[in-house]
Amino acid sequence: MSPGTVLIVGASVAGVHTARALRGQGHEGRIVVAGAEPRPPYDKPPLSKRFLAGEWDAERLLLLTEQEAKDLDIELRLGNAAVGLEATGHLVRFEDGTEFRYAMCVVATGAAARPSPWQAGSGLHVVRTLDEATALRADLARGGHVVVVGAGFIGAETASTARALGREVTVVDPAAVPMGRVLGAELGRLFVSLHERHGVHTRFGRYVRSVTGSAGDLTVTLDDGEILRAGTVVVGIGATPNDGWLAGSGLNVADGVVCDAYCRAVGAEDVFAVGDVARWYHPGRQEHLRVEHWTNAVDQAVLVAHNIVHPEEPRPYAPVEYVWSDQYDWKIQIVGRPATAATHTVVGAFGENARAVALFGDEDNRLTAAVTVNWPRALVECRRLVAGGTTLAAAEQRLGALAQPPAPAQGAAS
Repeated sequence: MSPGTVLIVGASVAGVHTARALRGQGHEGRIVVAGAEPRPPYDKPPLSKRFLAGEWDAERLLLLTEQEAKDLDIELRLGNAAVGLEATGHLVRFEDGTEFRYAMCVVATGAAARPSPWQAGSGLHVVRTLDEATALRADLARGGHVVVVGAGFIGAETASTARALGREVTVVDPAAVPMGRVLGAELGRLFVSLHERHGVHTRFGRYVRSVTGSAGDLTVTLDDGEILRAGTVVVGIGATPNDGWLAGSGLNVADGVVCDAYCRAVGAEDVFAVGDVARWYHPGRQEHLRVEHWTNAVDQAVLVAHNIVHPEEPRPYAPVEYVWSDQYDWKIQIVGRPATAATHTVVGAFGENARAVALFGDEDNRLTAAVTVNWPRALVECRRLVAGGTTLAAAEQRLGALAQPPAPAQGAAS
């Protein structure tokens, strides 16, 4: 059975894929996608990579054109942010004063870059929206030293892109190793070498005290008094869910919309949340999670669409986490949660011309996570093996066999 009007608040990756999946799974009612930005929905992962490098234009980023929306009978209401939701009244209010009543609502408002705690006249950037990436691209084109504060995915990808454009780059992060919270300390140290091998200066275990000046002439002062001169500063210190507009809604909001295993908002059967703003109960992990990545947004969108169209047979959302990042000459793909593992082993070699996988296991030596670099076949195997609950030893044996060159065919010339 399909319900009536579905209002999707947020023209994000998660929001657009929910709308597409609703149509694909047979929803015949009205679908409305409401977005705060005035432009058509666009993809965000390329913002810190190909778009920032000038290889892609904004048109290449589009997730849903006006013609596609028309063909799918999806209404786009753009340039009008949602400012409130009344769960008991099935009502969403928008900043222009209009109200919209729904049969089902999907909250897909995503996340915003954590604001910079430092102020400067200009030349200080975050990268989360197309406007932000466009402004940074213009500053990078002017040349000058680039200081990147934060060595997580966005910071590292931005540093990689800036370096490829010929900029001098310094990365600063209070953590002793980059991405240690995701990968653990030992594997994180490999990323120090990755930055330095590509000519990036690093200041790990260091804090930024202040950023002053303006574009082309910025001063970054570190906790020990060291001064870094920069033309451009990029701040990549995480993201926060766009859930402030839900204050007073009646929903349980705590670092995202708190949901059950079916991605339904707790206490509101006709409200779902999807993507970066959803904190759902993972039945396998037996805890609430909020995951900020493209793959999670897309997979969760498909499940939410199913649960809306088929309420009589809802499915729980219990994925094996998967994220990726392109940094310099490494394509990094992560399955599961490496940082929580008790032990790990490596197949292949990390370094220049890397082609390797790190396998992670729990206290019972069960494979729980993997990190691959430049090895697509290993990634496919790792996702299958982690989902299947195989042992660490069996996974190491399988990946070791995969690393061997194929045996010559019988009868081939020696």
